[in-house]
Amino acid sequence: MNDQEEILISKKKLRNKSIVAFILFILAIAAAIFIWKWIHSQPEIAEAPKPLRKVLAVNEKVFSKAISNYHLAKTYPVSEAVKHVRVNGDIGLKSALDSNWKLHVVREPGDTLLITLADIKALPKTDLVFDFKCIEGWSQITHWAGVKFSDFARKYNLNAQTQMNYVGLSTPDKEYYVGIDMASMMHPQTLLCYEMNGKPLPLNQGYPLRLIIPVKYGIKSIKRIGTIFFSNTPPPDYWYERGYDYFSGL
Repeated sequence: MNDQEEILISKKKLRNKSIVAFILFILAIAAAIFIWKWIHSQPEIAEAPKPLRKVLAVNEKVFSKAISNYHLAKTYPVSEAVKHVRVNGDIGLKSALDSNWKLHVVREPGDTLLITLADIKALPKTDLVFDFKCIEGWSQITHWAGVKFSDFARKYNLNAQTQMNYVGLSTPDKEYYVGIDMASMMHPQTLLCYEMNGKPLPLNQGYPLRLIIPVKYGIKSIKRIGTIFFSNTPPPDYWYERGYDYFSGL
């Protein structure tokens, strides 16, 4: 075989490979379009197609196993915290704040503790500077302070309640609400927060009390907490009902 014949054969092989690659590319696009259309033709669960919800449920089971007291968000010195903390969302904050605000902790139906901000501030204070992450894609290093929820639970003898699977939290007007797995709620960095940058929370950041939970995206850090309750089944969650991930873990 001479050089000319080898060149012709090589060109033919290259052409055949290009044709095969092009056909496979077209088939891959067609398969992707078919799968996309099939997924979006399925029944929805909480504003998301059922197959996606199943994938998210599997992800939650896997990643929830990683939540432990050793799984800590990175912390920073106070000097790195931003001075102007971004405000993102006012759902649950539009109604006037009751001057006699108290935190309602429902231990069980008919048994509700009413706890003042002064009661909460009497517990050991914890400062936390971490990178607050929003599900929209932005983040800020921010400085918060308050009471560890685990300390709060011990103080108010919530031992039986913290053996349950979930915690539900809602604003006083019930307009915003979240459900959080108990392991994340009892995490040592989860705070019932009453200060930002060394001062009382501003109204638009959830005064008098909000949640700060570094192992979750910001959609779980509910502002202006009105009620806390406990459940073995997932409590209602505002953004889950609008198609987002229930677990929302980092």
